[in-house]
Amino acid sequence: MSRVCIFFAPGLEEIEGLTVVDLMRRADIPVRIVSISDTLEVTGAHGIHITADTCFTDTDFSDTEMLVLPGGAPGTCNLNACEPLKALLKEFYDKGKYIGAICAAPMVLGHLGFLKGRKATCYPGFENDLIGAVHVTDDAVIDGHIITSRGLGTAIEFAAALIGLLTDASIAEDIKKSVMYSKEK
Repeated sequence: MSRVCIFFAPGLEEIEGLTVVDLMRRADIPVRIVSISDTLEVTGAHGIHITADTCFTDTDFSDTEMLVLPGGAPGTCNLNACEPLKALLKEFYDKGKYIGAICAAPMVLGHLGFLKGRKATCYPGFENDLIGAVHVTDDAVIDGHIITSRGLGTAIEFAAALIGLLTDASIAEDIKKSVMYSKEK
């Protein structure tokens, strides 16, 4: 069983993707790295080579509770160009299942019409792609079953928000403490 699938595209922002994977695994949440390419090897925006757990075409999503999109350039554009992924996102959206996106990746959700009337955030400069959203600048924003975040500097908050939805807030806080993350409020 994999409760979460996170989609890695060539050119992803490595920290955004790997922080989610790492913190979820620390929280004992089964998470799969899914390559949207036809190979398990994915090279991020900063030349870091990552081996995915599975390729999109080989993955059964029937036991998945949450889909996550990391940002990055050109990673987000590659996610947005992946029609099978967009069809899967629509299926999850229609079923009210969790969908998370960070950095530029909320634009994929905006273009699919998922953000209309919802609070959402993104990396500065992509606000116009949050079509119909109420733009906010919080580190992580949960509005119904859609979770958005701003960028690599908010990756821990984003991962904690996702963990909190799948477990509870105390586990997310414990994970943040375990990695020595603190934030003045």
